[in-house]
Amino acid sequence: MDLIRLLRKFTEAPGPSGYEQEIASTIKDVWEPLTDETYVDHLGSVVAVKRGGGAEPRQKLMLAAHLDEIGLMVKQIVEHEGYGFLRLTKIGGVDIRHLYGQRVLVHGRREIKGVIGSLPGHMLPAEKRNKPYGFEELLVDLGMTSTKVNELVSVGDFITFRQPLRKMLGKSVTGKALDNRASVTAVTVCLDYLAGRQHEWDVIAVATSQEETAYLGAYTSTFTLKPDAAVAIDVTFGKGAGANDANTFSLGSGPVLDLGPNVHPGMQNALRETAGALEMKISTGIHSRASGTDAFAIQVSRAGVPTGLVAIPLRYMHTMVETVNTDDIKRTGRLLGEFIARLDNDFLDELAETMMEN
Repeated sequence: MDLIRLLRKFTEAPGPSGYEQEIASTIKDVWEPLTDETYVDHLGSVVAVKRGGGAEPRQKLMLAAHLDEIGLMVKQIVEHEGYGFLRLTKIGGVDIRHLYGQRVLVHGRREIKGVIGSLPGHMLPAEKRNKPYGFEELLVDLGMTSTKVNELVSVGDFITFRQPLRKMLGKSVTGKALDNRASVTAVTVCLDYLAGRQHEWDVIAVATSQEETAYLGAYTSTFTLKPDAAVAIDVTFGKGAGANDANTFSLGSGPVLDLGPNVHPGMQNALRETAGALEMKISTGIHSRASGTDAFAIQVSRAGVPTGLVAIPLRYMHTMVETVNTDDIKRTGRLLGEFIARLDNDFLDELAETMMEN
């Protein structure tokens, strides 16, 4: 498997929350040859089923990695001296400090390239100089007349960032949407790993929609698919200059197994034991309240689903230059695959005993 090529395919496909058709189609095409059944559900999540070899009725493990990315939306079309410009608003956790000077793609009646610009600081009113730009100062410039802009663009059209994946020195790569296409890639590595391993449980891989805004795909797919247990896969904060506090993790240090209110301790222990069997280096992350991932939505579905959370260290989260180490993606996929291969019919009973012990 060419991991860089796969990452490039996933990260460069557009897919902000609510406009995920292209990335969903891309993931479906990649997952189809690795699984027994693949489809896109009514809300845009990709579901891929890989059947196990155990006796029916088989137990089901869900792997959930969200496919959406942060993005922008057209809020208003304005005219100046015959040219059309777009005012914008955010979709998901966009930090406005990163927007000025970005290249974008406007998804109107056709895809249109543009840039986000504003007046230079010295031309702004005195009270706004030396301060971050606000949405009222930022405009998307398409280089088109007002007539043409109004013909091709409507209020509510989506805008994505036009940023390719780039290789850096060593095993690092940088680009947009690695939150959470890095995890989708790890799930793909897992599915490929399982092609050479027997497993008793059915595996349901889900690339969930609209995590960045509402955890929508995680809620609805878990409710529909009724997994017996689940693992959410997401990114976590990577160490770097000015970001070396507790609960940050070095790129290249391997998967992070989270522990907190959204994680069943038995799931975390089983993942940890699997890492030990693989002699794989891991770290432990913590969350004291909601984890900010699909794990919360999965955990509280129906009567409750025992859920684990595996994370990949990432620098510069929710920017256009998110950075990960490809070895962490490979190790995460291998950890998930081996965890699945070790599942047996007694696993759920053992989880219940773990809860009683605590």
